Amino acid sequence: MSLMKVLREVATRGVTEARARIFGHVLNPTGQRSGHKILRKKLIGDKVADWYPHDFKKDDPVVMARLEKARLSKLQMLKRRGKAPPKKGQGRRAMKRSK
Repeated sequence: MSLMKVLREVATRGVTEARARIFGHVLNPTGQRSGHKILRKKLIGDKVADWYPHDFKKDDPVVMARLEKARLSKLQMLKRRGKAPPKKGQGRRAMKRSK
Protein backbone atom coordinates (compact mmCIF):
# COMPACT_ATOMS: atom_id res chain seq x y z
CA MET A 1 0.00 0.00 0.00
CA SER A 2 1.18 3.44 -0.70
CA LEU A 3 1.70 5.99 2.01
CA MET A 4 -1.06 8.24 0.64
CA LYS A 5 -3.60 5.41 0.77
CA VAL A 6 -2.69 4.57 4.38
CA LEU A 7 -2.92 8.22 5.41
CA ARG A 8 -6.28 8.56 3.67
CA GLU A 9 -7.67 5.49 5.49
CA VAL A 10 -6.40 6.73 8.86
CA ALA A 11 -7.87 10.18 8.29
CA THR A 12 -11.20 8.71 7.15
CA ARG A 13 -11.32 6.41 10.18
CA GLY A 14 -10.56 9.36 12.49
CA VAL A 15 -13.29 11.50 10.92
CA THR A 16 -15.76 8.62 11.13
CA GLU A 17 -14.98 8.02 14.80
CA ALA A 18 -15.30 11.74 15.58
CA ARG A 19 -18.60 11.96 13.72
CA ALA A 20 -19.93 8.95 15.62
CA ARG A 21 -18.85 10.44 18.94
CA ILE A 22 -20.34 13.88 18.16
CA PHE A 23 -23.69 12.73 16.76
CA GLY A 24 -24.12 9.69 19.00
CA HIS A 25 -23.95 7.11 16.24
CA VAL A 26 -22.79 3.55 16.85
CA LEU A 27 -19.56 2.83 15.07
CA ASN A 28 -19.53 -0.55 13.35
CA PRO A 29 -16.41 -0.77 11.18
CA THR A 30 -16.64 -4.56 10.71
CA GLY A 31 -20.21 -4.37 9.46
CA GLN A 32 -21.39 -7.19 11.74
CA ARG A 33 -25.04 -7.36 12.71
CA SER A 34 -25.97 -5.86 16.02
CA GLY A 35 -29.19 -5.27 17.89
CA HIS A 36 -28.66 -1.52 18.05
CA LYS A 37 -31.43 -0.72 15.57
CA ILE A 38 -33.97 -2.57 17.68
CA LEU A 39 -32.62 -1.35 21.00
CA ARG A 40 -32.75 2.32 20.07
CA LYS A 41 -36.51 2.17 19.42
CA LYS A 42 -38.78 3.49 22.12
CA LEU A 43 -40.20 0.89 24.47
CA ILE A 44 -43.97 0.47 24.14
CA GLY A 45 -44.74 -1.72 27.16
CA ASP A 46 -46.18 1.15 29.21
CA LYS A 47 -48.47 2.21 26.36
CA VAL A 48 -49.77 -1.32 25.97
CA ALA A 49 -50.32 -1.65 29.72
CA ASP A 50 -52.16 1.69 29.86
CA TRP A 51 -54.48 0.66 27.01
CA TYR A 52 -56.24 -1.93 29.16
CA PRO A 53 -58.30 -0.72 32.10
CA HIS A 54 -57.16 -1.63 35.59
CA ASP A 55 -59.08 -4.56 37.11
CA PHE A 56 -60.20 -3.25 40.49
CA LYS A 57 -61.73 -6.62 41.44
CA LYS A 58 -58.31 -8.14 42.06
CA ASP A 59 -57.36 -5.39 44.50
CA ASP A 60 -60.43 -5.71 46.71
CA PRO A 61 -60.31 -8.78 49.00
CA VAL A 62 -64.07 -8.58 49.66
CA VAL A 63 -64.84 -8.90 45.95
CA MET A 64 -62.33 -11.73 45.56
CA ALA A 65 -63.83 -13.59 48.53
CA ARG A 66 -67.31 -13.24 47.06
CA LEU A 67 -66.16 -14.52 43.66
CA GLU A 68 -64.37 -17.46 45.29
CA LYS A 69 -67.46 -18.28 47.34
CA ALA A 70 -69.61 -18.23 44.19
CA ARG A 71 -67.13 -20.50 42.42
CA LEU A 72 -67.10 -22.99 45.28
CA SER A 73 -70.91 -23.04 45.55
CA LYS A 74 -71.19 -23.68 41.80
CA LEU A 75 -68.64 -26.48 42.09
CA GLN A 76 -70.57 -27.99 44.99
CA MET A 77 -73.80 -27.90 42.96
CA LEU A 78 -72.05 -29.62 40.04
CA LYS A 79 -70.65 -32.30 42.38
CA ARG A 80 -74.15 -33.06 43.67
CA ARG A 81 -75.34 -33.58 40.11
CA GLY A 82 -72.26 -35.65 39.24
CA LYS A 83 -71.04 -33.16 36.65
CA ALA A 84 -67.96 -31.82 38.45
CA PRO A 85 -64.50 -32.23 36.91
CA PRO A 86 -62.66 -35.34 38.09
CA LYS A 87 -59.88 -35.19 40.65
CA LYS A 88 -56.36 -34.86 39.36
CA GLY A 89 -55.11 -38.14 37.93
CA GLN A 90 -58.56 -39.72 37.66
CA GLY A 91 -59.73 -38.27 34.37
CA ARG A 92 -60.44 -39.96 31.05
CA ARG A 93 -56.82 -39.97 30.00
CA ALA A 94 -55.71 -41.69 33.23
CA MET A 95 -58.46 -44.29 32.85
CA LYS A 96 -57.22 -45.12 29.35
CA ARG A 97 -53.70 -45.57 30.68
CA SER A 98 -54.77 -47.89 33.50
CA LYS A 99 -56.63 -50.31 31.18
